[in-house]
Amino acid sequence: QVQLVESGGGLVQPGGSLQLSCAGSGRGFNVFTMGWYRQAPEKQRESVARITPNGRTSYLDAVKGRFTISRDNAKKMVYLQMNNLQPEDTADYYCYAETSFGQGRGLGQGTQVTVSS
Repeated sequence: QVQLVESGGGLVQPGGSLQLSCAGSGRGFNVFTMGWYRQAPEKQRESVARITPNGRTSYLDAVKGRFTISRDNAKKMVYLQMNNLQPEDTADYYCYAETSFGQGRGLGQGTQVTVSS
């Protein structure tokens, strides 16, 4: 199990950028797949991006070309660079860790992203 703490959310205008950070602690960070969920009001939670221990990435179609996930195993950090943000990206964003079999091993408390003019 790992403990995860997100930061970097906030209010941004459409077309703007934000970088979310997720600081991990505990054992096993380097062997877990890391990712970001988002949860918007009255919408289902959706997985935005994920990155495997060896750096393979995958993205929700709606964010491809705009969001980039990365990780620094030495620092136990995961990042989500979000560019060209749109109002539909408004949500609470959560960092998570899971095994290669999809078993949850950590979930952060969330950080709010609001895209509005």
